[in-house]
Formats: sequence, structure tokens, C-alpha cells
Amino acid sequence: MLFNSFFYLLIFLPVTIGFYFWLNSKRLIIIANIWLVGASLFFYAFMKIAFLPVILVSILVNYVLGILLSEKTAPCTSYSGKGWPSPKTILKLGILFNVGLLGYFKYADFFVANVNSIFGSMIPLPEILLPLGISFFTFQQIAYLVDRYYKRIRGKYDFLSYCLFVCFFPRLIAGPIVRHGEMMPQFLILRNRFLNWRNVYSGLFLLGVGLFKKVVIAETFAVWANKGFVDPDSLNFLSSWATSLSYTVQLYFDFSGYTDMAIGSALFLNIKLPQNFNAPYRSLNIQDFWRRWHMTLGHFLRDYIYIPLGGSRKGPVRVYLNLFLTFFIAGIWHGTGWTFALWGALHGLALCMHRFWSGLGLRMPKFLAWALTFLFVNAAWVVFRAESIPKAISILGHMIDARSMSWATLSPSLMVKASGIPVYLIGLLFISVFQDTVFRTTQEWASKLRPGIWWSLVAASAFVVSFVLLMNQNRFSEFIYFQF
Repeated sequence: MLFNSFFYLLIFLPVTIGFYFWLNSKRLIIIANIWLVGASLFFYAFMKIAFLPVILVSILVNYVLGILLSEKTAPCTSYSGKGWPSPKTILKLGILFNVGLLGYFKYADFFVANVNSIFGSMIPLPEILLPLGISFFTFQQIAYLVDRYYKRIRGKYDFLSYCLFVCFFPRLIAGPIVRHGEMMPQFLILRNRFLNWRNVYSGLFLLGVGLFKKVVIAETFAVWANKGFVDPDSLNFLSSWATSLSYTVQLYFDFSGYTDMAIGSALFLNIKLPQNFNAPYRSLNIQDFWRRWHMTLGHFLRDYIYIPLGGSRKGPVRVYLNLFLTFFIAGIWHGTGWTFALWGALHGLALCMHRFWSGLGLRMPKFLAWALTFLFVNAAWVVFRAESIPKAISILGHMIDARSMSWATLSPSLMVKASGIPVYLIGLLFISVFQDTVFRTTQEWASKLRPGIWWSLVAASAFVVSFVLLMNQNRFSEFIYFQF
């Protein structure tokens, strides 16, 4: 189910929230949780019911593994009773199961295609459909098992609570990636089981602004980005920059808009999800970028991949290797294609260079630091978005070929008029981009909101403009991160 659909906004969300709080008001706590889990599974299966068994099997296996881990005493010790494997072995089996499940559904076709290409074989492609959100709920459950192993999760949670942890609909398909201790204790707070009008107000603001980011900003820039990436050889200096910058803006507002809507939806239910974006295009270096972009993924990479690899504890050579491997893995996690692997490798190399530069004690002017960081991120997004590495190289080549600079040869398909976008809307778009990257972020505004006419008008205007465009488009486009 799409957050930017009328069914979600006008039917599913109000009915789910209303019935949940009605059940809680009747002190039917367990039934309320069953309702929320059922609604979340319906939300997940809405687009394709065939995906449902995958997440159910994943939940069941990881829950059992979590029970086995919680029964053991301390990490890194063997358990000799009745032939049970040690906690460390159980954890390894759990990680192997989750990585194997993700690998089968996400990378089987990619693996077979590359084997055929290298060896000239004719192995039929499995053509396996990728279940929605599998990358996110797999990472989340790996984190759960690791936290269970290291006793970071206190107390025992029943199967219903674990189902709610994994499939809570606001964050199910594209995050944020939430740790057990960040979310589940909130369901145990008594006051969170009753409607909180201030949270409703903030939730409406986040939902409206997030919808505006997706429908108005991201979808507008998508028109320019998509046309440029379809035929990169036809671009010149100016149109290649228009293409790359359009995707840079589109991707941020698409994913940031999704996250705002996810956090807003959860806030209706008095659940606070962690922040996922903090104006990443303000960053002054690549390390700062990853502290601001997809923050929950960055935390996962640090705590569950980089540190277990050795972090910065095993000498400078291992530090650079660990940084590179962590972000190479992050690239592969994002998608099936060598472009994603290359994108991850580029970010890994950039982080190694930043660490080396910082180790020398060197500094550069803030504007130059910002410009270099943004230009690198923008160029790396070209690799991320392109259909193949040769097409990415084509676009990047045009971006540095100043000889082709000519306003007269700027591709008409990338012009505003061809997109059918009103001139006043273009001004509104750039004001929105400027606001979200220079001043306070949406969530910073939401945290300071007080019910009043001004902010009510802002939220209402965001909904009205978005709804008008949705009705004119006659379609609801998926969020970019759905494909990951």
C-alpha cells in the first residue's frame, strides 16, 4: 500500500487509528495489538498477497531464534545442556538465515545472469519477485538477534509483540530501521494507548509536508531526471547537469517525504520513530553526509558491520579496509546491479580519503568543503541511478565536457514548459528545496509545533496542492526505496 494513495490517507489510516484507540479505551489491550498487527499485514499484502508468507516465515524463525538466545546466560560462552548449540552458534545461524533469505529473493537473478555472462551458460533466470521491504525487515531482525545475544534487550516479549515490532506498518516497507529498544517500550506506556491531540496535530503536519515532498517536489524533478537517464548519449554539458541535479533533489525529497509520512503516521499512534534525515546536503564532508543521510541505516552499518569487522581498533590499514567493506556492503544492499556496488565502493573510498585527510590535521574553507562534498555526492548519485555503468560514465563524461555547453542545445524535453509545470509551482519547488536544506528540517519544525492557525494552514495547503496533483495524474507512483 502506498502512503501517497487516497485509500491509505482517507480510509486505511483513519480506520486503523480509530479502531485501535477505541479498543484501548475498552481496555482490550491484546485485541488492540492484534488489530494493529492484522492491519499492518493487510497493509503489506495489499499490493501483492504472495509476499505475505515470506515475512511471516521470517518473523517466526527469528522469534524462535530470539527465544533461544534469551534463554542462554552470557555471550561468547558455550551451552552444554542437552546438545543445544552455543549462543554464538545460534546467532551465526540467525544471521545466515536472514542473509540467505535476502540473498535468495534479491540476488538470485543477478547471480545467475552474471554466471551466464561470464561462462556463456544458458541457465534460466529464476525470475523471483522481490518482496517489498525485505531489505529493511531483514536488517531490523539481524539487529534484534545481535541485541538479544549481547543482552541489550531486557525482558521477554511474546510473539504478538514481536510481530508488532517487525511489521508495524508506518515503517515496514522502507524504514526507518528501528531497534527493538527504540520502539517497543513505547507500546507499554499506558498514556500511549489513548489519543493524544498534540501528536495528531504534529502527525498531520508531517503527513502533509511529506506528501507534498513526494507528490509535488520529487515527482516534478523526476520528469527531468527520468528523461535524461533514459538517453544519456543525447545529453550535453547543461542537460547532463540538469539531469544529475534533478535526480539528486528527487531522491532526497522522495525518501525524505516517505520518512516524514512514516514518522507522522506512527505519531498518530503515539509512537515516535527515529529521525532519518538531517539536511544531508548541508554536509561539509562525506562522514558528515552519512551522519545526516538515511541516519538509521548509517547507525546499523556502524554498529552491526563496521564495529564487528574491527572498527578502528585494529590499526590504520584495517580501519581503511573496514570502512571500504562496510560501504561496499551498503551498496550491494541497495540493489542488484554493478552500479550499486560501484556506488558503495565510491563512498567507501571517499570515507577512507576523508579519514586520511583528517589524520593529517588539514582543513579547508567551509564553502569549498561543502562544494566538494556536494559535487561528489551528486556524481555518485549518477552511478546509483544509471541503468548501467557505461550509461553512468556517459552522463559523467558530459558533465565535465564544457565544450558542449550551449543553452540552444539544452534538451527541450528537460525544459519546464515541456513538463507542463506552472511557473508559480517552480518557484514554490525551489523555495521548498532551499528551506529543507538550509533552514530547519521538517522534523525540527514538527518538534516545535504548537496548535495554531499558521501551521494549520501550512499543513492544509500541502494536502490540498498534493491532492489536486494526485487527481490530475490519475496514478500513484511508488517511492524510490520500494525497489530496494
